[in-house]
Amino acid sequence: MTSSQSDNNWQWQEPGAAWKGVGIYHLTLTIPSREPLLGTLFIPDNDPKEASIQRTELGEQLVETLLAHPTFFPEVRILQFCLMPDHLHAILHVTRPMKESINVVVRSFWQGAKKLGRAYSASLSTPPLSISPESHSGHPVSSSITPASYAAPCPPLSISPASHAGTLDPIFTERPFVRPLSRRGQLQSMFTYIKHNPQRLATKRLMPGFFRVQEGIDIAGRSYSGVGNIRLLHNKCFAPVHVRSMWVKDAEQRGYAQPLRDYMNSCILSARQGTVMVSPFISPKEKEVLSVLLAEKFPFILLSDNGFRDYYKPSDALFDAVAEGRVLILSPWEHDPDKRHISREDCVALNGMAEEICTLSHS
Repeated sequence: MTSSQSDNNWQWQEPGAAWKGVGIYHLTLTIPSREPLLGTLFIPDNDPKEASIQRTELGEQLVETLLAHPTFFPEVRILQFCLMPDHLHAILHVTRPMKESINVVVRSFWQGAKKLGRAYSASLSTPPLSISPESHSGHPVSSSITPASYAAPCPPLSISPASHAGTLDPIFTERPFVRPLSRRGQLQSMFTYIKHNPQRLATKRLMPGFFRVQEGIDIAGRSYSGVGNIRLLHNKCFAPVHVRSMWVKDAEQRGYAQPLRDYMNSCILSARQGTVMVSPFISPKEKEVLSVLLAEKFPFILLSDNGFRDYYKPSDALFDAVAEGRVLILSPWEHDPDKRHISREDCVALNGMAEEICTLSHS
């Protein structure tokens, strides 16, 4: 697929629009109570890389329901999925325009999940859920599905009588989250994210301290919430990373790159000498500095423009660094689920906070 074709096919659909065209979507279904009803995490020899999920009967039937959907919606392929103890991830590929919106597929899956949830609740006081002999209990935690798998029949649902189901608390009460993967690199990043989900959960279980959101961290008279190694605040020396736009303009428009090159090099040299670098790392050049800090495994403090939601997990690039105690992520603001873009005011404020934190060098 050419770049121009990609731009036409992977357009972001505005809220309320029908998502009927060719596209790739990330779907997540979560048990709102976060009870581990879908599977159990196993960590052989305390090695997160060997972590796996053993499915419960409910988890097994939820996967079977997902895999059955291409039978009823032939335009849809399932590229990958991963069942976790309390949620399910899947990547759906709409291969040709649909008569109905992708939301119809999502709603159908949700209805099936709710039926399974009611059956599970009923099974707590009645005989257990029955799993069809054709059930594929050998499915791996994260699977790339071959075309031959699409027509796999869904095992019959074992639904208890309505008299029981109507009085039981539902399990899947929130509609699955679905979003298009339309930007360059998103699909590959999502493949990696889903594949490593069990490993990340195992790492968080083995090292809970670094991944627990800590509230009320007072720095220079300002309160932050944070994730990571709070002991980095006891370092003897800090320095901000703030690439000035005039240096970038001189390099790009006048070909005068020496100030920009010297500053970026000085940041890395300072880190090599034990200085903890502090920044929101917003601009492309600041992100280049961040990439070197991660690659050379130097500690740093990252200021975030959004707070931490429940069950927060750092991104792929930061996750291992947090696990190894090399990073502290701070935010002065509460989490806003609707926030998508950082404003100029936020940028200015966060750069100012980085300067404030660096005054700890002199206290």
